[in-house]
Amino acid sequence: MAFAIVAGVCALGILLSPLAAEAQGRRGAPATGRYVAGSGQSFTLDTSGSRPLLRFERSTEIWVLRPTPAPRGDILYRNDNGDQILRVTPDGGMTLYTTTAPQGSPVSRAGEAASLLAPSMTAVQMWNYIVRQSGRASSALGRLIQVDVDIQPGSEAVAADALSTAVDAIVRMARSSNLRAETNKVRRIVVTDQGGASQATLSRGTLRIAVNPRAGVAGRPSSARIVRLVADEALTR
Repeated sequence: MAFAIVAGVCALGILLSPLAAEAQGRRGAPATGRYVAGSGQSFTLDTSGSRPLLRFERSTEIWVLRPTPAPRGDILYRNDNGDQILRVTPDGGMTLYTTTAPQGSPVSRAGEAASLLAPSMTAVQMWNYIVRQSGRASSALGRLIQVDVDIQPGSEAVAADALSTAVDAIVRMARSSNLRAETNKVRRIVVTDQGGASQATLSRGTLRIAVNPRAGVAGRPSSARIVRLVADEALTR
C-alpha cells in the first residue's frame, strides 16, 4: 500500500548485561501514570509494555526509553539518541532531565494515565493523517514538502507515528535559529516498512524513515535521532 502527497504551504555502579539491566529497570520504574517535575514539566510514563514509554504534555511524540544501571543501584533511562531522560533510585525517587533542566528536576506522581500504545489506523485515516502532517511540515518550512508512505497493511499506526515524529523534528529545527538553515537539506519525507529495521537516512534531499511495525512504537527513530541526522548531514557538506 503506497501513499504519496505533495502538500502546499499552509496558512547507568555495578555492570549488568543489557537484558539484566532492562529487567532491573522495569522493576525500579514507577507505576504507569502522570508525573510532574519541579521545573513545571508534566509527562505520562507508561511501564506496562516491554519498554518504558514517555510522552510530555502538549506533545504528540512518544519516547521509547532504554534502561541502563548507574551507581548506587540507580537506573538511567535514555532515548535512542543516548540522551538521559530519567534517573530512578532504588526507593522509587525520580529525576527528569531536559534541555530546560539539564541538571535534573525532581519528579512527583500526579495521578493515573492511559496507556501510550499507538491505536490502530485504517488506510483512509492514514491518508488523512498524511495530508495533515504534510501541511504541518510545509507550513513550518514555508515551502513545498513531498511526503511518500510505502507500507503494507497493518503498518499504518507505526508509519503514522514515524511520520509525525519526523515532522516534529523538522518543525523543531525550523523554530531554532541555529538549525533552521539545515532544514534546507530536506525536500522530501519517505516512510517505509521495507527492510525490517528502524533507521533514518538523508540523501539528496530525501529523509527516509524505515520502520519495524512488529516493534510497535520502538520500531521507529525518535525526533532527536532525526535532528542529529539532519544537522550532521548539513554540517559535513
